Amino acid sequence: MLVAAPGPAANLEGVLVQRFAIVASRVTQTNRQLIHAARARGVDAFVADPQEAAARLEAGDVAVGRLDVLPTLDGPEPGIEALRVLEEQRVVVLNRAGALLGAHDKLVTALRLGANGLPHPRTAHVGENADPGFEFPVVVKPRFGSWGKDVTVCRSRFALRRCLRGLARRGWFRRQGAIVQELVAPRGHDLRVVVAGGEVVGAVERVAAPGEWRTNVALGGSRRTVEPSATACLLAIRAADSVGADLVGVDLLPDGDDRWIVLELNGAADFTQAYAPAGEDVFDRAVTTLTREARWQLEAAALAENLLST
Repeated sequence: MLVAAPGPAANLEGVLVQRFAIVASRVTQTNRQLIHAARARGVDAFVADPQEAAARLEAGDVAVGRLDVLPTLDGPEPGIEALRVLEEQRVVVLNRAGALLGAHDKLVTALRLGANGLPHPRTAHVGENADPGFEFPVVVKPRFGSWGKDVTVCRSRFALRRCLRGLARRGWFRRQGAIVQELVAPRGHDLRVVVAGGEVVGAVERVAAPGEWRTNVALGGSRRTVEPSATACLLAIRAADSVGADLVGVDLLPDGDDRWIVLELNGAADFTQAYAPAGEDVFDRAVTTLTREARWQLEAAALAENLLST
């Protein structure tokens, strides 16, 4: 039976919450802060690996999928199937299995964004001897990539073929080939927007390190607090919706005066308080929007059951 959590949890905009779990393979600082924000409101919250989550959570609980890609870049972390099991157990799953795959798999991301008419670099899935079919320069990257690893700019067909031959030694390339995208002219900065529960809860401008065209913090990039425009926010929300993600980082490349291109989505994006709008707590905002989404799903499920029982 669903009951309101005691104390401050009842103030979560009326959300009925028993337990709130981040389903992840490890306790990152971001995951820890999300749990602290939920606990500050009186919710029983914790981080659980997929197997633990399947064993501990029950109908009416909330699970937020935060499984990342493998360090080997050849797929998502194990446990995607556990999210489907949780759904069968009537746990409210946010960032469902399909959403995580849609965010982490760059080929699926391109297909989903294209199907929704959202701006995205032209993309091809290639093997060792393939031609992307569009003009150079191009960017070569893993299908399940992150942290800027194994990402290369190729400015000619010869350079591309040499790059792909070199990648033949990589396990991820032997399994899945590579993603090739047209290069959007680097401007030395981009936006990382965090969307939770269909709302923008935070953002930063990412600035590339000197001599580096990529803005990844793992490659020496820095972050600057920014107030994203309404245009950028709307595009990020639409991008998250295109893959069905409830908590996701959306990377936007500048393409002129307040025009943006969706580069990538990250279903396990790390973020900090630097992402917060002035005077707000980005983790509290994320938890609030996620629990509100969970409430809507719980209410919809209860309404459906009532209709079926009458």
